[in-house]
Amino acid sequence: MSIAALASVIFGVLGYVAIGVALRLTGMLSPNDAKPLNTVLIYVALPALVFTTVQPAEVSLELVAIPALGWVIAVSGLALAWVCVRLLKLQGAAAGAFLLAAAFGNTGYIGYPVASALLGDPGLVRAIFYDIFGNTAAIVTIGSMVASRFGEHGLKVNPIKEIVTFPPFIALAVALVLRSVPVPSAVMDWLGVLGKLVVPLIMVSVGLSLQPGRLREHLPVVSAIAAIKLLVLPLLAWGLGTLLLADPASVRVLVLEAGVPSMMLTVVVGTRFRLDVDLIASAILVTTVGAIVTIPLLQVLVG
Repeated sequence: MSIAALASVIFGVLGYVAIGVALRLTGMLSPNDAKPLNTVLIYVALPALVFTTVQPAEVSLELVAIPALGWVIAVSGLALAWVCVRLLKLQGAAAGAFLLAAAFGNTGYIGYPVASALLGDPGLVRAIFYDIFGNTAAIVTIGSMVASRFGEHGLKVNPIKEIVTFPPFIALAVALVLRSVPVPSAVMDWLGVLGKLVVPLIMVSVGLSLQPGRLREHLPVVSAIAAIKLLVLPLLAWGLGTLLLADPASVRVLVLEAGVPSMMLTVVVGTRFRLDVDLIASAILVTTVGAIVTIPLLQVLVG
């Protein structure tokens, strides 16, 4: 696929972001209105999309390798971010925010619609496995522990509980259990309609949440986050995927998911554990804008 075609896909997806920004700037909605949208996404639309995509899909050994490599990429991101934290002399809440924003990406909110647009349902299945078993599992376990270590709070982390109570994870488990069971078409069609809400709701939510804030103050630190998130990690994914995965589509999705912008969920985790949420929001804004350029370029490199 050419750069022009890829850019068209990215801009089409980000068109929904523009709607969210417009709604916020006109005062029709506020950033706080992203919370109920995210609740609908996490508890209704995303589980429906995950179930209807995975339940009829062929599950191969390569699908197991994709989230395993997702863990390698997340841990590598944390290691690289830790080196930068020491070089930049960040401490406490700022250090924790840097680590989360650099290591964990929007593999669901950005990865799903782009993977679907690039490769259809086969790409979406791979993105779901990377997101839920890889990136999301990593942030609710080691990500929460990192946030707990650097934040100012009195909370205790139960990683297993965090994973097994995550609605898209439950939907994925149910879909895998029912793979050999014929699900009535009326049920699949009904869930399919709910699943189609994911892309527009996700992108509008991102548009409502993105705010410049103290961007100028954070720019040097955010630039380091963007370099890790948008360039170093997807290049690492390309190398690992080329060596370990036989399927070109899997390599493409691996590079895509490794190079998506900083994860929206890091704002939730950062708020919960009292990290520097302004820094996280600035990182999300800069990496989301930067991904307009880096995702198409990296996909052409892979292709």
